Amino acid sequence: MNALKSPDFAEADDPIALFQLWLEEAAATEVNDPEAMTLATVDEDGLPDARMVLCKGADARGIVFYTNAESAKGLELAARPKAAALFHWKSLRRQARFRGSVTEVSGAEADAYFASRARGSRLGAWASQQSRPLESRAALEAAVEAYAQRFGDGDIPRPDYWRGYRIAPVEIEFWCDGAFRLHDRILFRRAGRASPWRKERLFP
Repeated sequence: MNALKSPDFAEADDPIALFQLWLEEAAATEVNDPEAMTLATVDEDGLPDARMVLCKGADARGIVFYTNAESAKGLELAARPKAAALFHWKSLRRQARFRGSVTEVSGAEADAYFASRARGSRLGAWASQQSRPLESRAALEAAVEAYAQRFGDGDIPRPDYWRGYRIAPVEIEFWCDGAFRLHDRILFRRAGRASPWRKERLFP
């Protein structure tokens, strides 16, 4: 599948609907994880920090991901609840960028998603003290086994520290590859969550 022609995507007025379309099309072409995004936060020294996470929801409220609140990104978001996210779909030669404030999703929403995860992934959430020093791989595997014995065949509840976060975008940029580096860039911007979107084309 080729990238949309510039007149088509440049005429879009709803950036969320356009993003959902691109994500759906990427699901049919990307070899692995079309929902993968680079999440950028800032530490206490103002130094940017970036890593790959999976987008687990996208609607008019924003884009959602889940993580350990005691991890590096969780602590950074607690101190400075703003973030940027970048999706790159190599097969389609497209990118989508988000910038905005971050809030936690409700406990009920986090519970529902956690319950949908594979049992091994739920055990891993209990066993991993994310971003903190790990003595050895064997120590991690032992922690997983300890929690497997603790929960047995019963339900595995969501740890309190495992939470969902939503980026409410004030900027969304769409990028399409063009010949001779004459790429197409369309930026949607708004003053706040309740404000209307304004659209403009950017030089590549």
